[in-house]
Amino acid sequence: MKKITLTFSITLILVVTLSTGCSTFGELPSGEHLLTIQKSPNYSHEREEFVNRKVDAIDAMKERASIPALIKNLFSGNEEQTPDQKLPEKIPDIEAFIASKKGAKVIWFGHSTFLLNLDGTTILVDPVFSQAASPFSFLIKRFQPPVIPLTDLPRVDFILISHDHYDHLDMKTVQFFKDKNSLFVTPLGVGSHLKAWGIAEHRIVEKDWWESHSEEGITFISTPAQHFSGRNGIDENQTLWSSWIIQKAQHNLYFSGDSGYDTHFATIGDKYGPFDVAFLENGQYDPLWREVHLLPEQTVQASRDLQARKLFPIHWGMFDLSTHSWNEPITELINASKGDVDLIIPKFGEVVDLQQDYVLESWWQKAGQLFSSTE
Repeated sequence: MKKITLTFSITLILVVTLSTGCSTFGELPSGEHLLTIQKSPNYSHEREEFVNRKVDAIDAMKERASIPALIKNLFSGNEEQTPDQKLPEKIPDIEAFIASKKGAKVIWFGHSTFLLNLDGTTILVDPVFSQAASPFSFLIKRFQPPVIPLTDLPRVDFILISHDHYDHLDMKTVQFFKDKNSLFVTPLGVGSHLKAWGIAEHRIVEKDWWESHSEEGITFISTPAQHFSGRNGIDENQTLWSSWIIQKAQHNLYFSGDSGYDTHFATIGDKYGPFDVAFLENGQYDPLWREVHLLPEQTVQASRDLQARKLFPIHWGMFDLSTHSWNEPITELINASKGDVDLIIPKFGEVVDLQQDYVLESWWQKAGQLFSSTE
């Protein structure tokens, strides 16, 4: 009953907020910007929105995930959706992390936020450092604070955004970089939110699927995903969603953003693979919305489609956005992989050398134990 009450509370709050305005909603594209992005082959003038390869994919999901079905699904939740203790983490040595000018290293902060160092170039992906992944600080709160605050991050050269949902695009985190020099790389239309939050237009690069941007020896290629967008619950799909390829020198990485399973994984793999590492979503799933999120067995298949040498599961471990237990995604992923997939599953804050063999430590199975935050 608690979750049902919460659902109606969210609806009421959204209605009230929509009538009064909310800066966290951002701003939708307008004027010349809107006219430009509407020229995209992925924009349907008939529907007046961006669409997936399967144009009716979201329609099918909405029909299945009706209000009665969602309410029934909410009752099926369990007490293990959030961990009962702080999860294990390591305080990263940022000085050592940025000292290396050769190689590929990563720090995962939970969910889909991670920091890359590719041969000395730093890339921050889908950064969410706020208390909650919602317009309101008391809804969809993170399991625990970020392992380090924003102020302890090194200089960030690029900030890569997959789409405009709250668990991937966070206003307060974006505003922290307002006076920095980081370049934001986003799908079409997402720059309108950034500009509303104070990011100068010359620091924003927007790309359509299959378009690329190269700078300082690094290339970002926007690639398809099967998802949707929107921040106010009404104006959906007015900005594009993307997966991304990140290339530099000998490094070739893939980041899924949010996506349901479709043929685009194989297409991307055939065109740009094999990939050294695929950062693939694996969490906050449900059969009711399988069009927009991967189930664990699909995550494994997607990694194979992409011809990925290593699979790094993301989109789990920090927010409760579904009804599965907090650690089910990893347990199910390991079962689905059948030992045939090279997995990287680090603790929050752990520095991982992507070019070295990674030894799994089943820390997610130890939720009933106490952990040191500085181990």
